[in-house]
Amino acid sequence: MAALARSVLVTGSNRGIGLELVRQLAASPQAPQHIFATCRDPDGPRGKALRELSAQHPSIRLVQLDTVDLPSIRRAVQVVESCLEGQGLNLLVNNAGIGSHATLQSVDSQEMLAAFATNVVGPLQVAKEFLPLLEKAAKGAQTTRLSCSRAVIVNVSSKVGSIGLCLGVLEAPMYPYRASKAAQNMVTRCLAAELRDKGILCTAIHPGWVKMDMGTEQAPMTVERSVQGILAVLGSLSQETSGAFLDWEGNSLPW
Repeated sequence: MAALARSVLVTGSNRGIGLELVRQLAASPQAPQHIFATCRDPDGPRGKALRELSAQHPSIRLVQLDTVDLPSIRRAVQVVESCLEGQGLNLLVNNAGIGSHATLQSVDSQEMLAAFATNVVGPLQVAKEFLPLLEKAAKGAQTTRLSCSRAVIVNVSSKVGSIGLCLGVLEAPMYPYRASKAAQNMVTRCLAAELRDKGILCTAIHPGWVKMDMGTEQAPMTVERSVQGILAVLGSLSQETSGAFLDWEGNSLPW
């Protein structure tokens, strides 16, 4: 079985889904040559698990990247470009995000703005700044098919951001989180439409309700199972799934 991609970058990789993505990618029999594990403070207390993981796998490179800080993103691009030595970046996973359970009674403008900065503006800025490396990978690929072995942007989304499912998902209103994920989904659709002709596939993936900080221990699924599913879906991405909204099992979700 061929490697999913030669090079992968994951944002928010110090915990939860991001950390498990890095773990499973590195442990794969056909691991990527370069796994760029990024987070805001890889040298701080919250980066401990990621540092321990990287010590076990030479393919993992820790990179400081704060998705709401443009100079930080640009420094990360320089580090990644240097490591790739003339090659492009095949797979960008915009995983970093923040949650919120604010109700109509408790929500305020600052919480809304913070959610939009991290969940919408952040992924868009990261995609924009890494676009030259993604374009380089797409142009240098030995295939014209859209896939992770060529160039892909994945935005980790949530079905609670689905407008079509809104009345059917019995969750708290979570105004900042749900509205920001709906906006992120539109960003994904716009990216897919604009970048398809450049050979770059863009898609949104709902990881399921997962046992972790954001999903809480009440969630029914382990992060290990979610990431196994996500990686299987990533391996199946093609022209037909560019601009799609999929769950961790590959099922299409309504926008």
